[in-house]
Amino acid sequence: MASPISTIPFSPTTTMSKEQTHHADAPSASASAASGVFLRLLPVTLAVFVSFFTIGMQMSVLPLHLHETLGMGTLVVGLVVGSQFAAALLSRAWAGNFADMRGARRAVLTGHLFAACSGATYLASLAFVATPATSVWILLLGRILLALGESLVATGALGWSISLVGPQNAGKAMVWVGIAIFGAYALGAPVGAAVDSQWGFAGVAVALIFVPLLAMAVASGARAVPPTATRRTPFYRVLGSVWMPGMGLALCSVGFGLFTAFIALLFSARHWGGASLAFSAFGLAYICARIFFGHLPDKLGGARVALVSVAIEMAGQWLIWGADGALTAHWGAALTGFGYSLAFPGFGVEAVRRAPPQARSLAMGAYVAFLDIALGVTSPLAGALAGAEGIGAVYLAGAIAAALSLVVALVLLVTPTSQKTLRA
Repeated sequence: MASPISTIPFSPTTTMSKEQTHHADAPSASASAASGVFLRLLPVTLAVFVSFFTIGMQMSVLPLHLHETLGMGTLVVGLVVGSQFAAALLSRAWAGNFADMRGARRAVLTGHLFAACSGATYLASLAFVATPATSVWILLLGRILLALGESLVATGALGWSISLVGPQNAGKAMVWVGIAIFGAYALGAPVGAAVDSQWGFAGVAVALIFVPLLAMAVASGARAVPPTATRRTPFYRVLGSVWMPGMGLALCSVGFGLFTAFIALLFSARHWGGASLAFSAFGLAYICARIFFGHLPDKLGGARVALVSVAIEMAGQWLIWGADGALTAHWGAALTGFGYSLAFPGFGVEAVRRAPPQARSLAMGAYVAFLDIALGVTSPLAGALAGAEGIGAVYLAGAIAAALSLVVALVLLVTPTSQKTLRA
């Protein structure tokens, strides 16, 4: 009796055909996997988009309201705008542990409630416009409430997204959450300006009450993930594992903070018209970078991608500093957005690789805390610099900060992730 093996004819043609079929199917499998990641992240991404639309609406409106309606100087504008980031920094540990212990979806829903309360506070501040100092203090309270909401939404959404798609897709998760955030900024800024021109700051405040409630409805329908921790993790433990990528994020975020806080005042001071198109240029460039190149941090390594990205951001800040017209400033805004877009997931992938998996939301909170530090410190210091040297000078400072971030990316590139760090 012939062996079963001998009855199977060997054919080079048949072998090559199978290999060719395998290679032909590989791109299809890759595309299917990418599509699966996107679909799992879509509900969270939509909720984040609607939530951060409220922040985008006030980006080009609040500084002008403080400066022109309430008569505040650039230092006060910087303090009020920066207070949100300072308050968010102080709340990151609480928000991260909340998400890890009670569930990321619950954290996101609670954050939307805080954001709606901030809109109500903005509305209440208008009753005291005749006494500008009181109105500013109420606005400051609104910024703090917004910070608590943003902290819960951002920290919860990042931990939620990574749990849905796995740490091997951490870069993609950050990419899509970031697209939602800055897409909301890009669309929210001109919408906020249009609402302000039609109904004034009161119209913006009313919108800030109801838009977060819409975001709650979106988030409530998304699939929850179980809590990853049963007890509170000390913040300092996680902070120690992500401090180097966080430092890179902090330095490259200076340019972003300067852009959001002072670009409207720069356009006004130089009589270039409204700055809403600059916000749109930043946001659209940011989104394009993430759509077309967002897979690179997972594929090539976070440090390598961050290195190139911060160099592009540095060029954008340099262009804004030297701009002699609105068009050049728009190009600078676009380069700043494009570079900063991939710097965040670039450094973020390095942070995830160093963080303990059972405290992933807290680790993301610790990582984003460096962003808060940068923005909280940058706005008031830049306000003082603008008062002394002119508004344009702050963007030279932004270019210098981006150059220092480039140095951090180089250090990460030549410093491998230790197993001891991963087990911390």
